[in-house]
Amino acid sequence: MRILLKVGITAVALWVATLVIDGITLTGDDTARRVLTLVGVAVIFGLVNGVIKPIVKTLGCAFYVLTLGLFGLVVNALLMLLTGEVAQRLDLPFDVAGFWAAFWGAIVVGVVGWLLDLLIKDD
Repeated sequence: MRILLKVGITAVALWVATLVIDGITLTGDDTARRVLTLVGVAVIFGLVNGVIKPIVKTLGCAFYVLTLGLFGLVVNALLMLLTGEVAQRLDLPFDVAGFWAAFWGAIVVGVVGWLLDLLIKDD
């Protein structure tokens, strides 16, 4: 149940990012298709963050220390770009158009996800 809650929170955060950031687009014929796309992209985003992010953090530990953690913003942007690319290859109508859209989109997804996680206590 906790995994479904996390996927739902991520899907809502991605939806907010599509509304706020110009370079992140979600297309679809109807609302149901858009919702399913958001859920699919949320699963992809979770898998990318769960598998690749720990490896990058381990290998790039020195960069995190040297930049006082700001390198994490670049890593999150690149992971958002990778999520958009995987979604495109899976024929999901979700697109991230460039680094800066991914950069700001990752920040929006992180903040909205954090706020929703605060609001929905999953004890």
